[in-house]
Amino acid sequence: MRRDVIYGGLLWLVLTVICYSLISEFTLFPLTAAHEAETIDESFLFLIQLAIPVFTFVVSVLLYSIFRFRRTGEKSEDGLHIISNKPVTWMWLLITSGLAIYMIIDPGLTGFKKLTANKNVDLVVQVEARKWSWSFTYPQQGITLKDADELILPVNQRILFEISSVDIIHSFWIPAFRMKIDAVPGQLTFMRVTPNIIGSFEDDINLRVQCAELCGTGHSRMRVDLRILTLQEFETWIIEQTTSTD
Repeated sequence: MRRDVIYGGLLWLVLTVICYSLISEFTLFPLTAAHEAETIDESFLFLIQLAIPVFTFVVSVLLYSIFRFRRTGEKSEDGLHIISNKPVTWMWLLITSGLAIYMIIDPGLTGFKKLTANKNVDLVVQVEARKWSWSFTYPQQGITLKDADELILPVNQRILFEISSVDIIHSFWIPAFRMKIDAVPGQLTFMRVTPNIIGSFEDDINLRVQCAELCGTGHSRMRVDLRILTLQEFETWIIEQTTSTD
């Protein structure tokens, strides 16, 4: 029994080291295009790091049991029946409960506080969802893009999205921002985000607005490109849009 524990523990250690090495060598996340995305990626990476020892422990027990306790010979009989091991059970319960409570606090509550702490905004964009398109209104600039094919945002500016739906539930999602919230009929939902790179859908497919709620036959087509400009370029775009509507 002691030998099994030692060998199983060594296998657990080896698999854990391999997994940690792999996540340090490879890029796990798509393009990050907002300050909030960095916070979310950090939290997700932390959760992966916590999950690895648990995952490798289960895999180690399974692999070791398959090879160490496999049936040999012709005779078939039941193995030793083990009802329980109270110390191991309580240790597992306490460790996993402690990890769960810790994750609720950090990155759960602390991460949420970090994402929502800054209430100041530089630009308001009203988002209206419908089957199967998006419309964007810039109330401060007096611009409305009906059934838009592109969302234009300035870099390094705090954006407040005011999101609504005219028919059924949709979901406003920008993969490069990692932020997602439902568009609900008769209700406003809000999202605050600060883009921190310049780019467009042509540069990376994650720079897009995508409906992430199955909303009918046109759901897969309910997306528009996202373009993030410098503040000067955004102001020029505003002037062009205002001039074209006069």
